[in-house]
Amino acid sequence: MTGIYVHVPFCLRKCPYCSFYSKPYDSDTASRYVDAVCRNIAAHNCKGIDSDTLYFGGGTPSLLNAEQIGSIIDECKKVFSLDSAEITLEANPCSVDEEKLRGYRAAGVNRISFGVQSADDKRLGFLGRLHDFKTAVKAVETANAVGFENISADIMLGAAGETCESLKNTIDTLCSLPVKHISAYMLKIEEGTAFDNDKIRNLTADDDLMSDLYLTAVERLDMHGLKQYEISNFCLEGYESRHNNKYWTGEDYLGFGAAAHSFYEGVRYCCPPDTEAFINAPVQPREVTEGSVNRGEEYILLGLRLCKGISLDKIRIYFGETAANRFSALAQEFSNHGLVKINAENVSLTPQGFLLSNGIIAQFIDAVTG
Repeated sequence: MTGIYVHVPFCLRKCPYCSFYSKPYDSDTASRYVDAVCRNIAAHNCKGIDSDTLYFGGGTPSLLNAEQIGSIIDECKKVFSLDSAEITLEANPCSVDEEKLRGYRAAGVNRISFGVQSADDKRLGFLGRLHDFKTAVKAVETANAVGFENISADIMLGAAGETCESLKNTIDTLCSLPVKHISAYMLKIEEGTAFDNDKIRNLTADDDLMSDLYLTAVERLDMHGLKQYEISNFCLEGYESRHNNKYWTGEDYLGFGAAAHSFYEGVRYCCPPDTEAFINAPVQPREVTEGSVNRGEEYILLGLRLCKGISLDKIRIYFGETAANRFSALAQEFSNHGLVKINAENVSLTPQGFLLSNGIIAQFIDAVTG
């Protein structure tokens, strides 16, 4: 089935570590943008396509009110078959209250993902977040009280002053709440962000500490029953993000809104990152060719993000027997160093391997294309 992604580019304030496309929120622009998204969906030549996921990402989708979110969902239902779909909304804890959460639930949202980041208010201040942890706890508890059974939370590893003990406290506290899924991201200083300077780099976790924090997160989340299924994602049984899994398994998804990306029938598309241009003339996405990789390389690149890994049979299909043998030999070498697991015809990364995933994946791709 095809996933649907809707980009909501508005933020009250851009987080200093964020490199995603966003614009300052104002109600008039947001209203015109929602209308444009609905027109874009209605004009798309995809009527009757079955979809099992709809994901509102951003930006801060929870800056839109329930009526606006509902209008987009209703427009999607006119075009797509959304029976039993997972409908996710990303939310900042400080931008929701009981009334808004009830409205989202009534509109059809059945999964909500809160950007919690930390249980330590000092870490939250460093990360430029607008909420304190008490507000995050209230948001999670209120969401559960109004009927959200599927609740996810993001945490950030490596902010200034973070220790393994403070991270354990964040995880323990979150896991005492009705949270079914946690995404644990390692703080990365992206070029062009407000954090892109030496002062901030010197304050954040170095490579050794970041490794310790990541492995601590994997172990602690597992202790609470949240099993790792992807490099940064953990959940109770049955609560994997169905939508995000599409990105990692090469399934089709269609993106709507400024800066939204799509992957459909083997071709990647994107909408330009220009909110006003999109509002004035909602456009069909353009094909992406720059920096594209072939399907076999993409299978390795994305599949090794998943704990289930990739199949050697598929490596043979994509690259041939000789290349698959080179891949297997390299996998055995990595396995000898505790970075890779080999199970029958399947290869996956260990938690230690995930820490070095970029380099490991690059070597695997070199092995099959060399």
